[in-house]
Amino acid sequence: MKNFRLAPYLLNLPLVILSLIFIAGIVNGLLQSFGLIPDLGLYEFTFKYYLEIFKRPDLLGSIGLSLYISLVSSLLAAVFGVLLSLLIVMTGKAKGLTMNIVKIPIIIPHIVVAFFVIAIFSQNGLLARLMYSLGLISSQTDFPALLYTDNAFGIILAYLWKEIPFVAFFVITIMANISSTLGEAARNLGASQWQTFWHVTLPLCLPSIKNAFLIVFAFSLGAYELPYLLGATMPKALPVQAYIEYMHPDLLHRPYAMALNGIMFFVSLFIVVLYYRLLQQNIRKVNGSE
Repeated sequence: MKNFRLAPYLLNLPLVILSLIFIAGIVNGLLQSFGLIPDLGLYEFTFKYYLEIFKRPDLLGSIGLSLYISLVSSLLAAVFGVLLSLLIVMTGKAKGLTMNIVKIPIIIPHIVVAFFVIAIFSQNGLLARLMYSLGLISSQTDFPALLYTDNAFGIILAYLWKEIPFVAFFVITIMANISSTLGEAARNLGASQWQTFWHVTLPLCLPSIKNAFLIVFAFSLGAYELPYLLGATMPKALPVQAYIEYMHPDLLHRPYAMALNGIMFFVSLFIVVLYYRLLQQNIRKVNGSE
């Protein structure tokens, strides 16, 4: 009988152990970001490395680039994800084969997406060769450079390929339910399809859209593969620059790497808190409406 009572705790033990290891890693990384690395002879707690990040143009540029990539890709993903959801709902394809197709980009690894983007959108890629074959450009080098540029167009393009279906998958269920109930009621009262979407469907979908935006923003801020494979030489995205600092032959660069990771951690923590507050706000609204 006693063993039966202990069963739930024993089943959760691996999760507890992994959580403790994860928390210990975060705490250790944060301590190193504040200059506490005894193995390197650093014993003094200091904000020096965080302050110096904002004085070094390369590190400051990495922060700005990552925030730009995350913000632009997340905003565009939210907009086009909502439009994709609307299109699917309007055509009555919110279930079945269409939704299975929408899921495909979500499950494909980012490194595979990067190779897709290179194969299609590089100056030696499929699109450039097609335009050259059709006589639209005189040589493949005339095809606009979309990858490895300062504007991070290739990285954003790859993120959009992954994030638009994610936002759509996040939003489409609630949008379909609203469209079939309150949306139909609004149309019966004389509202046009656009008015129904703008004044009824979209406001009710906003909580889900905000949550999806926060998730993709946090992910794109900390992701390593796409900025590494598709990014410009300078500036490098924040995760890539953090890795470079960590692998620097001079081990005294280690606190800079941890400080960069610390910035990503604090931004992500802020997003988690914001996500939780939005979730609690939505729960209160639902309970209030009941």
